[in-house]
Amino acid sequence: MPMMQKYLRGLGPRGFHKVAYTEWGAGAGKPTLVCVHGMTRNARDFDALAAAMEDRYRVASMDVVGRGMSDWLADYTGYGYAQYLADAAALLARLDVEAVDWVGTSMGGLMGMMLAARPNSPIRRLVLNDIGPFIPKSFLGRIRGYVGTDPHFADVDELEAHIRQIHASFGPLSDEEWRHLATHNARKLEDGGIGLAYDPGIAKAAFSPEEPSDVEMWDIWDQVKCPVLVLRGAESDLLLPETVERMKTSGPGCEAVDIPGCGHAPSLMPAGQIAIVRDWLAR
Repeated sequence: MPMMQKYLRGLGPRGFHKVAYTEWGAGAGKPTLVCVHGMTRNARDFDALAAAMEDRYRVASMDVVGRGMSDWLADYTGYGYAQYLADAAALLARLDVEAVDWVGTSMGGLMGMMLAARPNSPIRRLVLNDIGPFIPKSFLGRIRGYVGTDPHFADVDELEAHIRQIHASFGPLSDEEWRHLATHNARKLEDGGIGLAYDPGIAKAAFSPEEPSDVEMWDIWDQVKCPVLVLRGAESDLLLPETVERMKTSGPGCEAVDIPGCGHAPSLMPAGQIAIVRDWLAR
């Protein structure tokens, strides 16, 4: 079934906002898979995975508020996990299912982990793509340098060149795959130029003026009860090998797979990466 673009209304302190999501493989009797992207990305990152999974799953992939086709918040201080989780809960209610499997890249994985740690969580199985309960300050310092910028591009070609540089750690992608990422991360500007499809205000909310510190969420990890698969970019500067080793022996434990040729984070676009997710969820 073709991808459907859908919307729901999320509620924040300043009123309602539009939350966009894509849906693939709608049909009675299928389990539901929810996919959530990284900090500056959007739902269309999961098109290849969703297309490969829709024979088995109804797949919903959300644009977290401030990204993609979702609204930008009037007040940037509203960007944060409390709002993101509330919107995710609204999506789960809209999907009207008792349980879901969850694939989350980076920020989307943290959202999944936080939801899976809650009592009576609907998350049945959790795939964490290059994210865990420890985030080193060196990584936060690196991404702070570009997340809050608002570059202007003459056209999608210029934007694609920028994405290829900024996200080189996604690993080897085809020209078609890079173009897909660029096309769906483009925002048309009033002057005819192109901007990135996210609100630079998300960086103001996420980063303080002070130097970042390590982030530890082992208390949340210890509350997770569902089976977990961890994918790690073999060259990742976020998900460190020692973090994965500790995850294996704490909380719910996990299975872990290193993805060669990638840093933060594997794109989940190549067939081999998709097969890892598909096979694990099929157990």
